[in-house]
Amino acid sequence: MPSTDKAAIGISVHSGWGALVGVTSDGDGLRVVHRARVEIVGDEIPGWKQPYHHAESMGLPEAQRHIANCAAASSRLAVKALAKIVERLRASKVPVVASAILLGSGRPLPDLAFILNAHPLIHTAEGEFFRRIFWDACCEVEIPPAGFRTRELSGQAATIVGKAASAKLERDIPTLGKSIGPPWTADHKNAALAASILLFGDEKKIRDCSVEPAKLAIT
Repeated sequence: MPSTDKAAIGISVHSGWGALVGVTSDGDGLRVVHRARVEIVGDEIPGWKQPYHHAESMGLPEAQRHIANCAAASSRLAVKALAKIVERLRASKVPVVASAILLGSGRPLPDLAFILNAHPLIHTAEGEFFRRIFWDACCEVEIPPAGFRTRELSGQAATIVGKAASAKLERDIPTLGKSIGPPWTADHKNAALAASILLFGDEKKIRDCSVEPAKLAIT
């Protein structure tokens, strides 16, 4: 595995937070340079952690305002957190050059009124909401994002870095937890694999495979 003085981050997103892992390579294998739980909600806004659920019983104009307020507040927290991580790694002489966001099914979303009248879509919209917040925050702090569907991640790794290299990554990544200690969950492993794809993959293949999360469903 080639050595590099650059790092990439991967983020596995949940409602209100993301499991972030930054990786680089020292030539002998992968090295984790950062791990964090990045919180992008707080207690200041009622229903912030589940903005679409909270808006379900509201009239449309009120729902729009609520979700827009949640989006703006989450965006501020995400940008602040990512900027701090990027600056910390830059100070350690390991600049972050790319980011990967793990995605769900990626299905397009209808307008807000339709979402609020179909409960399964509320769950889908909230997943896309927080993924989009992280995506836009990565753009804001100038670590260009790529998106990979979690269920397709192994296949994408094989396509982008090659079967032999991806097999080595998938063997090595589960053992990284031994060097840094817990937690080292499926979220962290997937985030590390997604970040590794960006470090060692072909740029054109990354662009071809990348998927963008849905735009925020506010209107």
